[in-house]
Amino acid sequence: MPTPKPDAWHAQPADQTLQHLEASTSGLSAEEAHKRLQAIGPNRLPRRRHNGPVKRFLLQFHNLLIYVLLLSALVTLALGEWLDSAVIFAVVVINAIVGFIQEGKAEQAMRAIQKMLTLDSKVRRAGRTVNIPAEQLVPGDMVLLEAGDRVPADLRLVECRDLRIEEAALTGESLPSDKQVEPVANDASIGDRHSMAYSGTLVSAGSGYGVVVATAGKTELGQISHMLGEVVSLQTPLLSDMTRFAKLLTFIILALAIGTYAFGITLRGYSSDEMLLAAVGLAVAAIPEGLPAILTITLALGVQRMARRRAIIRRLPAVESLGAVTVICSDKTGTLTRNEMTVQQVYTAAHRYLIDGVGYAPEGQIRCDDGRLCELEEASDLQELARAGLLCNTASLLRKDEQWHITGDPTEAALLTLAGKLGLHAAHEQAHVPRVDGIPFSSERRCMASLHHDHSGHGLIYLVGAPERLLEVCNQQLVAGSAEPLDPSYWHAVLDDGASQGLRMLGLAMRALDAPQHELNYEDLEGDFVLLGLVGMLDPPREEAIAAIGECLGAGIAVKMITGDHAATAAAIAQRLGLGTQPPLTGAELDRLSDAQLDDRLSVTTVFARTSPAHKLRLVERLQACGARVAMTGDGVNDAPALKRADIGVAMGIKGTEVAKEAAQMVLADDNFATIAHAVEEGRTVYDNLKKSILFILPTSGGEALVLLAAIALGLTLPITPLQILWVNMITAVTLAFALAFEPGEADLMRRPPRDPRAPLLSTQVLWRVVLVAVTMTVACMGLFVYAQQLSWSLDTSRTLAVNGLVACEIAYLFSSRQTTAPARFGLRDNPMVWGMIALLVVLQLAFTHWAPLQRLFATQSLDLRGWALCLLAGAALLTVVEMEKWVRRRAGWPL
Repeated sequence: MPTPKPDAWHAQPADQTLQHLEASTSGLSAEEAHKRLQAIGPNRLPRRRHNGPVKRFLLQFHNLLIYVLLLSALVTLALGEWLDSAVIFAVVVINAIVGFIQEGKAEQAMRAIQKMLTLDSKVRRAGRTVNIPAEQLVPGDMVLLEAGDRVPADLRLVECRDLRIEEAALTGESLPSDKQVEPVANDASIGDRHSMAYSGTLVSAGSGYGVVVATAGKTELGQISHMLGEVVSLQTPLLSDMTRFAKLLTFIILALAIGTYAFGITLRGYSSDEMLLAAVGLAVAAIPEGLPAILTITLALGVQRMARRRAIIRRLPAVESLGAVTVICSDKTGTLTRNEMTVQQVYTAAHRYLIDGVGYAPEGQIRCDDGRLCELEEASDLQELARAGLLCNTASLLRKDEQWHITGDPTEAALLTLAGKLGLHAAHEQAHVPRVDGIPFSSERRCMASLHHDHSGHGLIYLVGAPERLLEVCNQQLVAGSAEPLDPSYWHAVLDDGASQGLRMLGLAMRALDAPQHELNYEDLEGDFVLLGLVGMLDPPREEAIAAIGECLGAGIAVKMITGDHAATAAAIAQRLGLGTQPPLTGAELDRLSDAQLDDRLSVTTVFARTSPAHKLRLVERLQACGARVAMTGDGVNDAPALKRADIGVAMGIKGTEVAKEAAQMVLADDNFATIAHAVEEGRTVYDNLKKSILFILPTSGGEALVLLAAIALGLTLPITPLQILWVNMITAVTLAFALAFEPGEADLMRRPPRDPRAPLLSTQVLWRVVLVAVTMTVACMGLFVYAQQLSWSLDTSRTLAVNGLVACEIAYLFSSRQTTAPARFGLRDNPMVWGMIALLVVLQLAFTHWAPLQRLFATQSLDLRGWALCLLAGAALLTVVEMEKWVRRRAGWPL
């Protein structure tokens, strides 16, 4: 093999690479790592350039609705009506400014949310394994890779065990690549560099260690300028549908405007210029130019609210889907429970020991069978079992800020705590029986093992795993320091006793070897083990999860617990959580059921025990086949198919693998089931606010246009001039409708059944409300105008009254729009934006009516108290009509 270049790490022996980097297998010291980080910079890919502020602002005008408005402005300008043109341009510019500001805020929020999904890495520093953000990695760091991890930097592998890495992001090869420590040819392609693990790729199986050789832009991923953490697009299926609807509405309005122009000239004798202005006013009034911006803002605000409640949305369509979820399938450990495993009981062949204390603090008393305090010197069987749990362990326990923190698996950490309570010290035990090799835990084999020697020419294998698995490979049990034949019936009775108490059972075994070994293989785990005993652990339910499950059930959402635990354990925990007393369905029973039989059981079964990731996938598919909308939680590599198949895949932010997070639409930053319930509530709020915005914008735009249409059709004097219509459209489009995006959820939000995702947003019931409000506004506006004329008010004063009456109707309807079917909401605290926007609008209308410059511009006159009272009466009338329609709807049980 030719001598490799300094950067051809794949062709160098591992020890030579370590020499080049001035590193060792024990890792860098904290001081050296900090020095290198200062010199090289963070492990972060170059940011992709985004549109600058000028381009983003100009893109606000790139919309068919805006093109029509700009064309309208040019038409009025050509007619010499510069004031009309100025108002239309103002409508366009104000809408663009609001869109520009809010889009910027939305993108900033999405970038901030992406930062919450930072990648952590397990690194060996000064001989200790610690978790650090991937951005802090530097060349020379020793990184631990396990199944499900995303490789955080380019690594030269120095230790491998069945390591396979999916490199499709770099090579396009769909099958995972087998990895090795031995160097490869200098001219090997990326796909053939089996001694390397590249940044951005995914570990699909096995484990290993690698030394960092490149970070940030110097990685292979950085060199091809592929960015991992892009800002998510703000376009969703619902927004796309509404954009298409707005375009269709625009064409209809244009056709109506042209028809109105022709009708007014030919049949009503209006002049061409007058009708052209009326047609432009009609088009501008009826076009809901603010609708796309309002919907996008509503969606972005929902995502921000969810992030504050620890639910991170990775794909925005999930926001819409959350409100329609009918079934939540949740893992048990850490999601429904606290994930603070504590050994409560230890069963050996001769005794049962009760362990005091909760949590990871190695403090607590040991009690024997009769409840008396145990003399630890006499409990040799307990000491031997605790020693096995201490040595066959990859977790670590650290005291920081007066609290105990763990690194690694909570179950393994609980074994460390047990050893600490017995006075065993890891450093002493590891020096006495050094570890030579190990096999990490795998869900397929349901166990982990470690190989040791005793300095006296003997080898020793410790095995920790599922009791059923250990009972298969053990033929003896430890009694009073010696091995006796295994008594399976005793151990099965122990399992049932522990499981009936909701304890998670774990077995520990050992096997003595006549001669020391240097490598541990799967064949070494197939028999001749001595069972040391079983430990029963408790992971108590989260109090907030119990409340959240009750809330979900009240909202018509079924909750199903899916766990790999023993059926009796799962049943005990389910009962505490309020999931009923129905017997669990085990994975083995699932395999024996046909699809039809399983479908029958799904409606009554809430707990699934001893399941595999394949069972999860089947459960999702069958629930969906029965018409359910499914949210599924997952954290492992093998959960990815189920997460992808679910309507909402929910990954765990703390214990979840990178593969699971990639497959999910939502990540729980706190791994807490209550957060899912909060996210569903926020999803329903977002959908509600989208509907409220549409229910407000369409009828108010329609009412403004209908006033002109009705007057022209009836051959009456226009009650509002086109210019005044443009004023109303300009000030209401960016004030009142915007306030609804900040509306909190309604009180009965989580007492409603889930919405049907197939139901159209613009249903017949919604369109009925739109028509009712538009017609009522038109009648109120024209009624005020006609009444003022009968009182012999001047034309300008009558029109001023009509304009203010129209605005009063829109303000009144805003209060009604805050709740779709419940009575109008007038509160200030729950949404101050509503009253703030109304106050702004009132000030503008006072200026429009009483300020001389605006009077000259818009041909308005001051109103007396009677005029303002009539405006309030018109608003109250519209509010009464809508509230009566709501009352009828509530009494009849008609949803909107």
